[in-house]
Amino acid sequence: MSKTQISKKQGSGANPFLIVYHIIQGALIGLGAVLPGISGGVLAVVFGVYKPAMEFLSRPFARFKTHVPLLIPYGIGGVVGFLGIANLLAFFLEKYPDPSVCLFIGLITGMLPSLFREAGEKGRSKGSWVSMVVCMVVIFALLGSLAVLNVKITPNFVWYLFCGFCLALSVIAPGMSFSTLLMPLGLYTPFVDGIGHLDFNILIPGGIGALVTVICLAKAVNALFDHFYSIAFHGIIGIVIAATVMIIPFSGFATVGAAVVNLICIAVGIVLALLLDRFNSRVEVK
Repeated sequence: MSKTQISKKQGSGANPFLIVYHIIQGALIGLGAVLPGISGGVLAVVFGVYKPAMEFLSRPFARFKTHVPLLIPYGIGGVVGFLGIANLLAFFLEKYPDPSVCLFIGLITGMLPSLFREAGEKGRSKGSWVSMVVCMVVIFALLGSLAVLNVKITPNFVWYLFCGFCLALSVIAPGMSFSTLLMPLGLYTPFVDGIGHLDFNILIPGGIGALVTVICLAKAVNALFDHFYSIAFHGIIGIVIAATVMIIPFSGFATVGAAVVNLICIAVGIVLALLLDRFNSRVEVK
């Protein structure tokens, strides 16, 4: 984005209605960052804010004056959307764990067609498919070994640093949802619950992990998607598919009643994701 384009956006940003509109868009991005199956990065691309955000994060001091006025409304909305949905998610995951997870599985499944479409925007190569398969196998091997060895992860400062890393990655890498990695490890529910209740024992390490990730990886991820878009995006799809399979609550299908409820939740998730994708496809990316 050129300085002229940034200046035009800044000028339009003085319009209070446009500022409110950008805050609403930011809230949707924040919601997408925390809601399983939806990527905040993808929504940022749809709303035309991903590129200036990555430009700022890759060179924050050089682009502070030109980019910050544009990004502030999105940032405010992002925080509101993120914190607003966290408490609700924590409640449902605690009270109705299997149906909630099945709803999330449906959301992720329903988003796969749009992820494949996004991944193929610049063409596909053999390397793209290799990347997807390799990432899928690695995640299956990692999470499968933890399940076989019955490894129980106890959330602590270090693991919440990892949660912050995954959260930041879901924003700077379009298509990646941080819940995809955290749910199979049993970290998603305590992390979201801590965020929703403003638990600083979780917010501080999570914030540190996210900040360090953004500082260290924003420029690299931006360059990766610029030069190896298809390979990187297909790798993300491989991670998403493998991690989603690993969170299927098979015990929740032991009885007919539970199976029906969980299947309905999966179907609802798929429909919601497809409706969101249909809405996204009608929005002109700036």
